[in-house]
Amino acid sequence: MRKYYLVGIKGAGMSALANVLYDMGHSVTGSDIKDMLFTQVELEAKGIVLHEFGSQMIESDMEVIVGNAFNDDHADVINAKMVGAHVSRYHDFLGKLVSGFVSIAITGTHGKTTTTGLLSHVLRLAEPTTYLIGDGTGKGAINSKYFVFEACEYRRHFLAYHPDYLIITNIEHDHPDYFKDVDDVISAFQGIADQCKKQVIMWGDCPFVQKLNLNNSLKYGFSDHNDVIARNVIKDSEGTMFDVVIGGHYYYTFKTPFFGDHMVLNSLAVISVCFSEGMNPKSVAKDLSLFMGVKRRFSERELNDQIMIDDYAHHPTEIAATLKAARQKYATRNIVAIFQPHTFSRTTTFAQEFADALRLADHVYLTEIFGSAREDVSNFDINIMLDANKDFELVTLDDIGKLKQYENGILVFMGAGDIEKYEHAYMNLQ
Repeated sequence: MRKYYLVGIKGAGMSALANVLYDMGHSVTGSDIKDMLFTQVELEAKGIVLHEFGSQMIESDMEVIVGNAFNDDHADVINAKMVGAHVSRYHDFLGKLVSGFVSIAITGTHGKTTTTGLLSHVLRLAEPTTYLIGDGTGKGAINSKYFVFEACEYRRHFLAYHPDYLIITNIEHDHPDYFKDVDDVISAFQGIADQCKKQVIMWGDCPFVQKLNLNNSLKYGFSDHNDVIARNVIKDSEGTMFDVVIGGHYYYTFKTPFFGDHMVLNSLAVISVCFSEGMNPKSVAKDLSLFMGVKRRFSERELNDQIMIDDYAHHPTEIAATLKAARQKYATRNIVAIFQPHTFSRTTTFAQEFADALRLADHVYLTEIFGSAREDVSNFDINIMLDANKDFELVTLDDIGKLKQYENGILVFMGAGDIEKYEHAYMNLQ
């Protein structure tokens, strides 16, 4: 048993890692801000002790894992080095940890978390599987064969990984505070693809994915040039059904409770891995149909005559996919988008793309921008976006009650910041 101390333990990836290490039989503790975050619920249920930053609880025999949001001048990092503890970064530690398993990394500009959750769900019902999902969920399985994990491209952190399988869900320009353009993003994905040991599984219809130079790949999508193809797609308010053709031959028919083309693609990525691993398609189809989703991805709840949907969408492509999914499931009802822009750099770079995607809703509300500590203060203000889109409205915590006017409406709350506080404020009015 080893003793681990995680700096930033409430972060999505870090809390998932804490759960994995605890399940593997290790001693786990860590530090973070005092504020209550949803990720700490499972940690505390396991008896994992959480300290506040700067509490100086680090001991010399601990292995300290530092979240990527924190620099070397952080108080706990300084303390760890002062007492002589071994210190490593999250991505470097995870790269070493997964090397003892059949490792499957899921990366891409969008869809990483849902695809990781979906693949983890299917594999764990067939084989012991350890998984680390970007919604804070993690599980360390005894005698695990597979290790499924989310691999983030930001600052090229995923280059610490050398996975057996690599899923690339898509490539677009994002994180403009780091990547200068889409070619810079492509070069990062080429880097991790070059490090994949066995097979790269990727969305073959994405024009930027097509620019990768690969020796051993399996492409999935809707177009005939792919290796794994979805055909005869049937959508209704209960979900989606589609046939899968692999190598020109009918493989199996899958019926899922999912909405939107993006979920068909995520399913194809999972089916491709299972095919490569020789799994029974009938079992895979059954397990896909039982998937209940991951946290903050099209999470629904009823509130009187309205439906509230909570989603992590924070890029124009993700917003469009979420709103199209809502339209598929609730075709006859008013779709109301409540969007909290995430980071000034992303909002400034994609302002027009955000507006175009949001117009897939019937009504659009914007909150103030949720900034990031890693970016400089910006002159871009939410009013600039509102002035350019006169049909959009600002919503605050004080006037959130105006959403009540949409009787029988579908309220879609989207964002990667603290959009939950707007949801909670609205719920507390009822």
